[in-house]
Amino acid sequence: MAAKEKSKKKEKPYTEVITEQKGKLEEGSIYWDLIDITSYQKPKNRSECLKLKRPCLFVSCKYHLFLDVNPETKSIKFNFPGKEVWELRETCALDVADKGGVTLEEVGTIMNLTRERIRQVEMRALQKLRQNSSQYNVQSISFLSDR
Repeated sequence: MAAKEKSKKKEKPYTEVITEQKGKLEEGSIYWDLIDITSYQKPKNRSECLKLKRPCLFVSCKYHLFLDVNPETKSIKFNFPGKEVWELRETCALDVADKGGVTLEEVGTIMNLTRERIRQVEMRALQKLRQNSSQYNVQSISFLSDR
């Protein structure tokens, strides 16, 4: 039995593995960008946000596209499970809105959803706007009557 234990590969302690991974990370240029950006405070308003580098690394912002938090269950959904934050083309929903008109295909690509699912979400949002327009004293919204 003693010979069997000696032949087992010795595993490295967790702290040693983490130290090695950190050393590899420090060699990359993205590490220094992360350190640079995390030295800032999270922006408090849109004007502060616009001044920062893109892609935005503040994933805790409610407008960030990388993840969603369910307010009821507090569960986290990663919208792009195969990608890191800095690999995303667009990271902020407000940046996308600032661009103006975007097609369903473009929104689908940004949100990692199909064109059909985006259309369904759009229809549901328009339906809610129609239902609640009288509650908020909205006289006329031209795009509500188009469909």
